[in-house]
Amino acid sequence: MIPELSNPSVCMRDPERVHEILQSMAKSGSNTVQVISDFDMTLTRFAHNGKRCPTCHNILDNSKLISDDCKEQLKELLNTYYPIEIDSSRSIDEKLPLMVEWWTKAHELLVQQKIRKDLLAKVVQESDAMLREGYQLFFDHLHEHSIPLLIFSAGIGDVLEEVIRQAGVFHPNVKVFSNYMDFDECGVLRAFKGELIHIYNKREGALLNTGHFQELRARPNVLLMGDSLGDLTMADGVQQMENILKIGFLNDKVEERKQSYLDSYDIVLVKDETLEVPNAVLLYLTGNK
Repeated sequence: MIPELSNPSVCMRDPERVHEILQSMAKSGSNTVQVISDFDMTLTRFAHNGKRCPTCHNILDNSKLISDDCKEQLKELLNTYYPIEIDSSRSIDEKLPLMVEWWTKAHELLVQQKIRKDLLAKVVQESDAMLREGYQLFFDHLHEHSIPLLIFSAGIGDVLEEVIRQAGVFHPNVKVFSNYMDFDECGVLRAFKGELIHIYNKREGALLNTGHFQELRARPNVLLMGDSLGDLTMADGVQQMENILKIGFLNDKVEERKQSYLDSYDIVLVKDETLEVPNAVLLYLTGNK
């Protein structure tokens, strides 16, 4: 049906069920589809030529806008909390308060740096951030077929948007829910706006934005893409859902996490730095098969 699902990077616990969901979604038509995706390490690459690619936070952390002392402190936070985030032996309830702690501390450090809004574009330009191979087709195809792309990110919205903008694919069908910076009248960072979005509360983000999902009520078929188990709740604001196809990118610690990903995602892409499979799925759903 979709030859790319035979790629060596593709793992599925129940291939028949995946085919059923795809057939059902295709039958309903592409005007009933919406895509809900994470950003860091899902739409962007995890690594390139053996080197880790930066997340939205890393783009700032590694930049000239941050003092060496602050970089050190951010690194310490990462070394403390990242192992907790990916520890498969801990429950999400246990991780929750610790993730809030991590993000809050990181944001406080960034605010102290008095980051200037007008320098963000240059910082993104100079960074090693890369969207996954095949991104042009992915974003353009969704735009062409008027399929909404909702991005839920625990990253920094201002940086995330700049990455997409510089790639030339920030089309009107793209809507971002993320942590946005609040700048003062001189364009200097003074705080972060609204509720904190971190890796394990995207469900609340989804539910808080049910108003937005109301507009999408006629789109009960969801293609969900993420790289962590926390991303699985991003579609919880969608009411009267008919089908959901979940594609998970397993980028790191493959052996210890593979089973939990296979139990949670319909399609698991192991160390796959491309959007080849999501693109093939979208081509199938829009009748370009």
